[in-house]
Amino acid sequence: MIHTTKNPPDNDPDTPHQPSTIFLVAPNIDNQTLLEYACESLASANVMASDFARYLKGSQSNTLLGIQQSIMLGEMAVNRVLDNLDPR
Repeated sequence: MIHTTKNPPDNDPDTPHQPSTIFLVAPNIDNQTLLEYACESLASANVMASDFARYLKGSQSNTLLGIQQSIMLGEMAVNRVLDNLDPR
């Protein structure tokens, strides 16, 4: 059986990176909208991780609560950026 291999990736630092387009955020969406969506996504992930941690025991629960704390800190950072962009 003959196996074909793909060419190795081009690691030339001068070659521009071409991101995959399988998932794409429309380029015309403004920063405020993107940050609001990121904030909502992080808030949802925060709640899901916290709820799920209740079903785990011991070190697994502690690990998930650590992840939940990282999510919460990211959410706080995004909220601060939103406040800085539009202080009401």
